[in-house]
Amino acid sequence: MNNKKIILSTKNLTKYFHEPVKFKALDSVSFEVYAGEFLTLVGKSGSGKSTLLYCLSTMDTTYEGELFIDNQKVTNQKTDELAQLRGTSIGFVFQFHYLLPEFSCLKNVMIPALKLGKYSHEEIEAKAYQKLALLGLQDQALKPASKLSGGQQQRVSIARALINDPKIIMGDEPTGNLDSKNTEIVFNIFRELSQDLGQTIIAVTHDNDFAKASDRTIELADGQIISHRKVYE
Repeated sequence: MNNKKIILSTKNLTKYFHEPVKFKALDSVSFEVYAGEFLTLVGKSGSGKSTLLYCLSTMDTTYEGELFIDNQKVTNQKTDELAQLRGTSIGFVFQFHYLLPEFSCLKNVMIPALKLGKYSHEEIEAKAYQKLALLGLQDQALKPASKLSGGQQQRVSIARALINDPKIIMGDEPTGNLDSKNTEIVFNIFRELSQDLGQTIIAVTHDNDFAKASDRTIELADGQIISHRKVYE
């Protein structure tokens, strides 16, 4: 993996919360993520893993240190520049799917691309069908999202995360709301996206089996990295 491109890196990332008292949530966190890597962030509640993910996603910019995405320093960029970066380079999968229940699966997947405004409506619709097909949901495309099972809804949310062909997919407990069968399905999707399509994935998880089967696991405690598992030689 050493000869692979570095897609994201941090240098001494430090984050404080100030309520109810000043508290250091991240303490000089430095690491690199390679293109096509499936990386999981683990640690007990309060370890800083979700805080770290939100800093990496550029949704939280109140940190010290430096963040680089695709060789570009994004620390201290303007709000509109960061919004553009998120639209083009980062896809999000959350614990809850956050689909619009009255919209069809197809329309839900199309939303980020329509917002970005890079392609025509017809092109976006074709891409959305393609992403749903990739996840085995093309036959559900025109159904309202509310009519799908929880596992299917999470797969639609993954298709939505993929619609703008992001450099990185970031997941915050993407299987936290699923049963064991659907957890396995979502994991296998992430595995295939990484191995077959070279998609970079960074996911926070409490699921030890999910973490162990990823390419590499970074464990946090008290805002610090305490171990790297499966570090590439």
